[in-house]
Amino acid sequence: MDMRLPIGTAAIALLLLPLGYQLYNSTAMSPADRLQVDTTSQVSAPPKLTPPPTTLPVNPQPGTPAMKDADAQKPLAGEDRAEAPAELNDVTAPMAETAPTASATTTAAPAQPPVARPEPLAQDSAAMSTQAVQSEMAPPPPSPVVGGTLSRMQSNSAPSAGIIAPEGDFYATPAQTATEPSGDEFTQFDESRLKVVADESVSTFSIDVDTASYSYVRSMLDDGYVPEPDAVRLEELINYFPYDYAPADSAAVPFKPTMAVFPTPWNPKTQLLHIGIKGYVPPAGEDKPSNLVFLIDTSGSMDEPNKLPLLKRAFALLVDQLSAKDTVSIVTYAGSAGVVLEPTKADDKAKILAALDNLAAGGSTAGAEGIELAYKLAEQAKVTDGTNRVILATDGDFNVGIDNPDDLETFIKAKREGGVTLSVLGFGRGNLDDATMQALAQNGNGNASYIDNFREAQKVLVEEGGSTLDMIAKDVKIQVEFNPAMVSEYRLIGYETRALNREDFNNDTVDAGDIGAGHTVTAIYEITPAGSDANLVDPLRYGAPTDPSLAVATMNAPTELAFLKMRYKLPNEDVSQLLEVPVTPSVVYGDIDAVNPDMKFAAAVAAFGQKLKGSNYGGAMSWSDIAMLAQTGRGADTSGYRAEFMGLIKTASLLRPDEAAKPKADAPAAP
Repeated sequence: MDMRLPIGTAAIALLLLPLGYQLYNSTAMSPADRLQVDTTSQVSAPPKLTPPPTTLPVNPQPGTPAMKDADAQKPLAGEDRAEAPAELNDVTAPMAETAPTASATTTAAPAQPPVARPEPLAQDSAAMSTQAVQSEMAPPPPSPVVGGTLSRMQSNSAPSAGIIAPEGDFYATPAQTATEPSGDEFTQFDESRLKVVADESVSTFSIDVDTASYSYVRSMLDDGYVPEPDAVRLEELINYFPYDYAPADSAAVPFKPTMAVFPTPWNPKTQLLHIGIKGYVPPAGEDKPSNLVFLIDTSGSMDEPNKLPLLKRAFALLVDQLSAKDTVSIVTYAGSAGVVLEPTKADDKAKILAALDNLAAGGSTAGAEGIELAYKLAEQAKVTDGTNRVILATDGDFNVGIDNPDDLETFIKAKREGGVTLSVLGFGRGNLDDATMQALAQNGNGNASYIDNFREAQKVLVEEGGSTLDMIAKDVKIQVEFNPAMVSEYRLIGYETRALNREDFNNDTVDAGDIGAGHTVTAIYEITPAGSDANLVDPLRYGAPTDPSLAVATMNAPTELAFLKMRYKLPNEDVSQLLEVPVTPSVVYGDIDAVNPDMKFAAAVAAFGQKLKGSNYGGAMSWSDIAMLAQTGRGADTSGYRAEFMGLIKTASLLRPDEAAKPKADAPAAP
């Protein structure tokens, strides 16, 4: 018998036995482990797992599958977006609050490296149950996602680091509650505080016609994220929508104020003072010539579907609206700096569109002399009695050839004085420098818009092309003086970044916002009637000296609630004109249903913005009540924008349910 096979087999077994034993000890579950598994399987709370930060999604990075072709996937305004307000009662669920923080500085959230990310929350997930949003941490339920993302899980246990969770319910990861979710940068500001009329009876601010905040907020909500508080500028949300205010009679007095005072929907003890103006609309055939220079960012970061490709389609829309009396030039910077198209008459559309179509993203971020070239071409083709404007389009790279931000603003101001203005269009997310966008547009007497999809490009460049390019008044300022005999407290809703000093109102050297033809601007104050028990500020124990001027004003106009003053300059003038209108009892309504639908809708948008950003004053109104108020003010809605807004209310109610939006018990009291 040959013994070599058994002996060989035994030798191999002796060699493998120690290795097998060691492997068993390192991988097998001990009795304690088994006990722990059996125990945790009996409870609903998920185990505490802390995956490495690099594996957790912080914000959707443009260019990922979830973001590609976003503009093609989103429904048009009014399509499958509007839901009955009553449905909100079935989808809201209590969640813990993460109080937002703010300061008076501008900071940028660090951009995260690209990582694999799960699909975002769908905006119309009406079937989502109240138990669907859970945390991998122990109860209570998590705070809403703030610029983060919702990961998927099949049961109550969260996946370990590096493991892809199966399809199923949603849970929020720890990094999702961060208030700096991406590389997008916004100017931080404090909410407008309540003011006592006896101490500070005059409010002064510049008008704001920008709408970038609304489209950015919509983009975030549509992708399943709560925008950070400083991204929510209330006046830009309200002014996004057109309103049917009384038209101006002539170009000499380019607007006529429309006012009303009615009960506050979120506080029955206070009132809203609604002020609306609409820019003069020239008769058909009086369109002025336009000399436009497209200054386009072609850096490598623009190589994403919702950036340069969308930009080219957007500008093609604008070119299609121009006529033979208009001129177009194209300058690029960053990836490829230089003149792409010399000044060309707009009726040569094939040449202009070919130049746009040939643009490609890539290369370094060297700015060269991009902005100086753009202004040089604008001055070369300058038109008299028309619009001369540079339109800067970027995803946030403002390396346009002048490195120092102060020098860049000074350069733009000087060119503005020479008759060439500047507008800024922002594209994409993850690198958006909204703070610089706003600063440059304000200094350039232009507009700042955020283009998140093709529909928004159509709104900004086609539907509002006249108001965007045809300025009918510049340096428009508003000042409201409240009568202490009728109003005890007030606060301006929004316009924090547009506040002016009282003395700036009569100073014509102080820059302010501009209004285009047909453009509407809305300002809303929340006021407390004198003698009301709704006052948030207690009277002084020892009283205060009486201002003789206040006593005189009260005697001269005892029933006026306030006095509105507006200053503006006509486009070719440097001396301002003054417009004055008293706020009398004739515009006071005892019931919100008595005011026109536009005013009810604007109040609903104000309530929506305050709740979304966690306002100290107006965040208590429920999502369903906001939806019902918006529905009553929806009106004809021929453009479908208000129907789209109804969908955003529903999405916000899913991401930040009513309980999560309530102020904490220890929230600071109103000043």
